[in-house]
Amino acid sequence: MLIENRTFDELSVGDTAELKRLCTQDDLIVFANMSGNHNPMHIADLDGDGDGRAEAIAPSMFVGSLISAVLGNLLPGAGTLYREQNFVFHARAHAGEELISRVTVTALHPETSRVTLATEVRRIEGDVLILSGVAEVEAPRHKIRLNTHDLPGLIVQRHRHFEKLLEKAEALPSLPTAVVCPEEEKSLGGALLARRHRLIEPILVGDAAKIRSTAEALGADLDGIEILDEPVARLAAVRAVALVAEGRARALMKGHLHTDDLLRPALDKATGLRMGRRFTHVFVMDVPGLAHPLLITDAAINIAPDLKTKMDIVQNGIDLARSLGIELPKVGVLSAVEVVNPDIPSSLDAALLSKMADRGQITGGLVDGPLAMDNAIDLGAAKTKGITSAVAGRAEVLVAPNLDAGNMIAKQLTFISHAEGAGLVLGAKVPIILNSRADNDMARLASCAVAALHHARISGGAA
Repeated sequence: MLIENRTFDELSVGDTAELKRLCTQDDLIVFANMSGNHNPMHIADLDGDGDGRAEAIAPSMFVGSLISAVLGNLLPGAGTLYREQNFVFHARAHAGEELISRVTVTALHPETSRVTLATEVRRIEGDVLILSGVAEVEAPRHKIRLNTHDLPGLIVQRHRHFEKLLEKAEALPSLPTAVVCPEEEKSLGGALLARRHRLIEPILVGDAAKIRSTAEALGADLDGIEILDEPVARLAAVRAVALVAEGRARALMKGHLHTDDLLRPALDKATGLRMGRRFTHVFVMDVPGLAHPLLITDAAINIAPDLKTKMDIVQNGIDLARSLGIELPKVGVLSAVEVVNPDIPSSLDAALLSKMADRGQITGGLVDGPLAMDNAIDLGAAKTKGITSAVAGRAEVLVAPNLDAGNMIAKQLTFISHAEGAGLVLGAKVPIILNSRADNDMARLASCAVAALHHARISGGAA
């Protein structure tokens, strides 16, 4: 943004300037953190006065700060310093409303280089006066032109994609879910939280005494929840898989046991949940600042997948993306390079998977590779490399060359970029919710929401 000021000598009574600004939910969050004012009346998803509705009222001083933007950027502009300001607030502004801030010069004071200006902020829809007042500022004496494009930007650490998934999933019937060994606070608490959000109806399978003791420590009520007593973890997993065969459970959820112990009975050729496709894991990531959910696969099950396994990894990733509402998922198959190099096996696999999708062996999405990480998700990087593709720079599903790479991508996004990750195992007859011991409440909720949405699509909405 190029700003150029108007010096005191260039000003005249009657000069005016204005700026338009859409007030967003993120604005309210940034202002709350910056000012320290955490009044729930000003937080978009909180009910600040107990009337059952979220108010999302813009703080009055946030609205007032829009006047300073006009003064500092336009009139008089760069170099301006406040001396006085008074405000009268006539109405309230809310998140989602477009506002216009306007200042008008009413008096000039040559002896002090001060300027008096009338100030106002209006809601554009309906031309409603929100704020009026008078400002006195010291105007600049020297001409300044400044490009502000290097000003550091802000990314609000909100998980808007998961919030939307939760909203969609909460509208579905609760998914009957066998929760295996929920014998410590996070695993049991996550299952009970998902029940309160009407995402799942848990059947708790494990050591009943430990489950009840954990519930007591949480202060949680287990009334109305079925508990099947099986103290041995591997046998609890077998019992949970049997619940699916009996039609009583439509999903599995990992509790406090090893992933291998959970998946072994699910993979049993005679009594398990196989359906002709490899089990593969998908992280659904909500990355702050990214305009869409990002799916990472496989980061937890297949260590060094061959081409045949990668076909299933890609197809499972596409199927899950479609369940989340991405109509034509764009799949970037990752390598260290974006050209085929015979010495880099992952680049060969990526090219073959791309061609297989072109020939209809992989369906439901657009697949391209090899792509490096940068040009898979950043359009500018793709253009710089001269890559012309419907996927490059726009990938919604990232297929890692092996488990090491996939796990590192997911963990880096979580612990460096402050992303949340929901984990799901696909390829089985029912979704398998695979949470990490380190997952917080949002990650556990999102995993259940993803499972519910996927089940709803593949089952045609049947409970």
